[in-house]
Amino acid sequence: MKVAAVKKPGGLENLKIEERPDPKPGPGEILVRVRASSLNYHDFVVVMGGIPTPDGRIPMSDGAGDVVAVGEGVTRFKEGDKVLSTFFPNWHSGPIGAAGFASVPGDGDDGFGAELVAASQEAFTRMPDGYSYAEAATLTCAALTAWRGMFVENKVKPGDWVLTQGTGGVSIFALQFAKAAGARVIATSSSQEKLDKLKALGADHLINYKETPEWGKKAFELTGGRGVDEVVEIGGPATMAQSIAAARVGGHISLIGVLTGVSGEVPTAAFFSKNLTMSGITVGSRAHQEDMIAAIEANGIKPVISDSFPLDKIAEAFGHQAAQKHFGKIVLEI
Repeated sequence: MKVAAVKKPGGLENLKIEERPDPKPGPGEILVRVRASSLNYHDFVVVMGGIPTPDGRIPMSDGAGDVVAVGEGVTRFKEGDKVLSTFFPNWHSGPIGAAGFASVPGDGDDGFGAELVAASQEAFTRMPDGYSYAEAATLTCAALTAWRGMFVENKVKPGDWVLTQGTGGVSIFALQFAKAAGARVIATSSSQEKLDKLKALGADHLINYKETPEWGKKAFELTGGRGVDEVVEIGGPATMAQSIAAARVGGHISLIGVLTGVSGEVPTAAFFSKNLTMSGITVGSRAHQEDMIAAIEANGIKPVISDSFPLDKIAEAFGHQAAQKHFGKIVLEI
């Protein structure tokens, strides 16, 4: 089979295409012919060597494909089923446990940048009805992160205000889920072209954060001085102060990214004076994914796919991601 492999010390120049023996499913495992994957920031960090992995690690946490063989004792799936990977193969339901991090595909174990993957039947859900493989492959990391932040750690409901940042996969899914739930969305970006696209997806208010550095104050004003109920926070230290300024008293911040770094000052007095809560979000469980898929089907939500690359062009795909010119998800067709 053909795979992508991250060679030491990492970097796009060390992301190679190789031939490896086809895997076979063991007891309790299914063999999946992977048809598509999608790029996440986590995957980028892995291929650049920012997360230590063994030499030759196969990257990519997200994968969608067909079951082509089943091992002894498999009951959840059969040959021909269309399946979708989970980010934490060992986190099925309930609270997350520390052990789950060791088995993340493309990180703690080989991932879905391969034509074939043999893994536990417990590490997959079904694909949404009517979804292509490419569409399904966008859900595992980005969509579930947005879903858990808004509907598991918080309870976004009709009439609530949600603030999203930028136009990456998580932020766009957050916009789509919020609108499906009847919430109002304030979306930020530094690009007028991308702001126009956010408007077309249903954003109620738009803020260009380069033109409006105090965008948190602006968002607060747009709610009539109430503040937003949910902030989908992707920036981290450099954007946290504005997110706190935007939030209502008793509001919630889903911290899902640190694109501005891992250190910096946070206005703690403003945080506790508003009685805010903040949840660190690292994707979700298999049960969360199953709930999200049901909601996607009920609301007819389709992901926004920006660009598509074949597996052979995986390095170019990550280069495109690094250039930050995409709107939505970048997918690999395998």
